[in-house]
Amino acid sequence: MLASSLAFIDGSVTNLALPAIGKELKAGATDLPWTINAYLLPLSALLLLGGAMGDHYGRRRMLIIGVLIFAAGSVGCALAADLTMLFALRAVQGIGAALLLPNSLGILGSSFEGEERGRAVGIWAAAGAIASAIGPPLGGWLVDTVGWRAIFYLNLPLAGASILITWRYVDESAGSKDPLDWQGAILATAALGALTWTLTRWSSQHLVSIQTWLGLATGVVFSVLFVVTERHRGDRAMMPLSLFSSRPFVGLSLLTFLLYGALGGLLMLLPYVLIVGGDYSPTKAGLALLPFSIVVGAASPLAGRLTGRIGPRWPLTLGPIVTGLGFALLMRADPHASYWTSILPGMVVIALGMSGAVAPLTTAVLSSVDEHHTGTASGFNSATARTGGLIATALSGAVIAETGLDLIDAFQIAAVIAAILATLAGVAAYLTLGNNSQTRR
Repeated sequence: MLASSLAFIDGSVTNLALPAIGKELKAGATDLPWTINAYLLPLSALLLLGGAMGDHYGRRRMLIIGVLIFAAGSVGCALAADLTMLFALRAVQGIGAALLLPNSLGILGSSFEGEERGRAVGIWAAAGAIASAIGPPLGGWLVDTVGWRAIFYLNLPLAGASILITWRYVDESAGSKDPLDWQGAILATAALGALTWTLTRWSSQHLVSIQTWLGLATGVVFSVLFVVTERHRGDRAMMPLSLFSSRPFVGLSLLTFLLYGALGGLLMLLPYVLIVGGDYSPTKAGLALLPFSIVVGAASPLAGRLTGRIGPRWPLTLGPIVTGLGFALLMRADPHASYWTSILPGMVVIALGMSGAVAPLTTAVLSSVDEHHTGTASGFNSATARTGGLIATALSGAVIAETGLDLIDAFQIAAVIAAILATLAGVAAYLTLGNNSQTRR
């Protein structure tokens, strides 16, 4: 839980620091999304490999290595002298997160079964929400009083504690002898990088150039090569295509991509709009996000236990639809109006919906494979979630590029799109998931 919280805190705090980073390092609408995407890109592309490495070399070992890399990247971000250095060290953080996230969940999934697993995942989700709750207000205060660089030092105490506990109390998992899919990892990184660069450039500049078409074509070519490579490797691939013969697995993947794409885009844009469009201080903007984390932290253990009893279909159907209703409420968001009537209702409803989806989704994914592949399964699901957030962040340049009233209008349009995506996620769950035993098979 401590290791996973590193990624949760870093994501929420960095969103709050975007205006300050842009001001000090002179980042424009095209550059700012890369503060997030330089981290999400290696995280999305390497999560599958990180899970496979845990299955291969041992999850305990890879968790500790991932935390160490993440901590080193955090120190580097705090000392970055320019945008290029910041982006490079954010990528180092992403590599560390790609190792620690799937292996923390792999350790959790292999330690519990049945209803206990649902309860454990619910507690894990609640811990992540609590970490996310502490992060924004504390990070906002640090940005206001010390500067944005201080937010990256927040990761060091958590990193040290997680390494100490893992070293002393977690048993090493049995390793496998299957060769790792380095070729697939390189192709996935190249494909996501090209597509992300293309979407970021297009959304921030509102034009389609020769470079944009070349970037899109390059991303498509690398994507095709990745699929061909994975098909050739069969069950030895980091993303075995045989997984997609399972209807529940396809449904869970589609739900994850749509729901976390919607959530990632809005949670990045909301603090930016509050600070730039509504003259909120970073501390005040951090406190504005607090209700989301409190509600998720309180309700996730209940949702985890409920899923262990009734299965994931109904929680994963109703949770995203309720989340979509919350996004729809943000269509009337105005940073100049009262926070209590303009922002808070949407945030609370989104949090209630996500509470019904986070723990059931993780439980359903971990229950769909044997314990020797929980790292790979959790890695794939996390990669799908981060890829959704990666694409949403790349497209957010269209909102960041606006100013004044146009910024608020663009945010409200983004809220409509997020509402549609979240609702479609719930529909996908209803159509593809059966009862608990069918989902497990």
